[in-house]
Amino acid sequence: MFNNLQERLEGAFKNIKGQGRITDLNIANTIKDIRRALIDADVNFKIAKEFTDKVKEKALGEKVLTSVSPGQLMVKIVQDELTDLMGGTAEEFNISGNPAIILIAGLQGSGKTTFTGKLAHYLKTQKGKSPLVVAADIYRPAAIDQLTVLAEQIGVDIYKEPETKDAVLIAQNAIKEAKTKNKNVIIIDTAGRLAVDEVMMTEVANIKAAVSPTEILFVVDSMTGQDAVNTAKAFNDRLDFSGVVLTKLDGDTRGGAALSIKYTVNKPIKFMSSGEKMDALDVFYPERMAQRILGMGDIASLVEKAQQQFDEEQARKLEKKIRKNQFDFQDFLEQLQQIKKMGSLKDLMGMIPGVGKAIKDVDIKDDAFKGIESIIQSMTPEERANPDLIDQGRKLRIAKGSGKDINDVNAFMKQFEQMKKMMGMMNKMPMGGFPGMKGMMGRK
Repeated sequence: MFNNLQERLEGAFKNIKGQGRITDLNIANTIKDIRRALIDADVNFKIAKEFTDKVKEKALGEKVLTSVSPGQLMVKIVQDELTDLMGGTAEEFNISGNPAIILIAGLQGSGKTTFTGKLAHYLKTQKGKSPLVVAADIYRPAAIDQLTVLAEQIGVDIYKEPETKDAVLIAQNAIKEAKTKNKNVIIIDTAGRLAVDEVMMTEVANIKAAVSPTEILFVVDSMTGQDAVNTAKAFNDRLDFSGVVLTKLDGDTRGGAALSIKYTVNKPIKFMSSGEKMDALDVFYPERMAQRILGMGDIASLVEKAQQQFDEEQARKLEKKIRKNQFDFQDFLEQLQQIKKMGSLKDLMGMIPGVGKAIKDVDIKDDAFKGIESIIQSMTPEERANPDLIDQGRKLRIAKGSGKDINDVNAFMKQFEQMKKMMGMMNKMPMGGFPGMKGMMGRK
């Protein structure tokens, strides 16, 4: 995500790192490189120029404290301006009303239908809502089929009328259905086109007029850069939508859409989505995204993801076992499975400050734990609970059962013992002595 932009900005900051003070000359070189980095990321020239003019004005007006280098000050100024450019603060998602009605719009291929499923899953699991998804794309049968599969996958109801060719009527009937079934959120997936056209715009505008949605979300493929911003403007002129959703952030995203869209249409980015998994949806926080663009990581989001997956009571029990040095293979397996639910491993590691850049060219597969899981799953319950029981004969059986070499089993057990020793060292400190540890353990 934004790897090229991140590298270009780092290169720009080199002009001023190591300098004793901020001068017109080193600022000019840095500003020029930042502007080039933004334009290369497909940010509109006018926006890039206005952005760098603000950065320059702030930088020349700042006095550098003895404890802060010019380089650090410049990074902070750019971070603040990036945050402001993308909206400043996270915007509230309005799901008031009974039912709340959410209208999804965007071009074909932007990820509308997948996002509809993800949003339904998010509202069901994170907000305790009972959503109804509505297949109102009357032109593409595959969209109805796709939404049906997604609805079954996440366990929510779907309303569809495959034979009806009136999207407005489908939406109105869906509201009646929702009230009958006590559904408190309706998510309407509308038709898209390969490009903006009058038929599509009129249809989605008619749906809006007929159902008075609580939220209208414009879904945009973040990989399309400035084209996405132009499309957003066209949709906003007709729909006056309430928020933007950035999809496909796991792809080769240059950053133009994320950095330009709020400025262009003056509407907040509310969600960002990556991958096909139904839980791969996040609230958009401008400040956190600015930190990630600048290679600072995103510990706050990482902790939030952990808190969503780790049960508080389970965390307390685990903490007691760790303190008593009773952490076993079954505990380890359960933690691996919880981590896998948090999303892409590479994305998670990229949230750790300094790690994102180090692993940008490393292929980290989401099944990286598969070998370890197969080894543990080849153990008997007694062996999982009592690692000391595992002798050479048992290791041979475990290796055979997991399809691994005996050396793989030995290496894993050695790593497990080293991890337990590290946990033993942690026992000598209060759990709160580790930054973020309480949050990662599900405690506040």
